[in-house]
Amino acid sequence: MTGLEVALLCRKAIEEKKGENIVILDVRRLSSVADYFVIASGNNTPHLRALQEAVRGRLKEQGVLVYRDAGAPDGIWFCLDFVDVVVHLFHDDARRYYDLESLWSKANRIS
Repeated sequence: MTGLEVALLCRKAIEEKKGENIVILDVRRLSSVADYFVIASGNNTPHLRALQEAVRGRLKEQGVLVYRDAGAPDGIWFCLDFVDVVVHLFHDDARRYYDLESLWSKANRIS
């Protein structure tokens, strides 16, 4: 499965759980860390946890396991690393604060 296919599966799982403002950034020419970033917002900590579990479950069905995960202790940000794809799930305030879209503004957006 390609990195783009993984990113698109992540987006679909997030959409199904009502994640908001979903963006896929193609960072292949800008970063050696990953090929794609998937960034989305959730309404609150339980919603973010549901988004995280939806992504993890959808990819596991396809045989893609999370390599590493992390999150803020207060539950305002979660990160899932699938090697070629890194998923960032934020509470709105944290998303504005970290502003990954601006940080990676030279990345192409995948529609």
